[in-house]
Amino acid sequence: MCLGIPGRVLDTYDSAGLRMARVDFGGVRREACLEYTPDAGVGDYVVVHVGFAITTVDEEEAARTLDVLRAMSDAVAGELGEPLPATGPREEAEP
Repeated sequence: MCLGIPGRVLDTYDSAGLRMARVDFGGVRREACLEYTPDAGVGDYVVVHVGFAITTVDEEEAARTLDVLRAMSDAVAGELGEPLPATGPREEAEP
């Protein structure tokens, strides 16, 4: 199963000419490519599929989706390599 998982962009950077980000998926952090979402910035929520941010969503939609995905913990663990924490922190982006 392939999932698009919402996460919050913590920071952005350039890697080999690609616009990249560190994204927080409710407590699990991974790298994602932002080339398909050029307007996404720090603090925005993006849906990531196979390492690529494919769209932006608002915080409420991201939270609802993460709640559903927590109920499907095996599928999420297969995508992220670890399960989502029971509740995700909503922290400020790190400098």
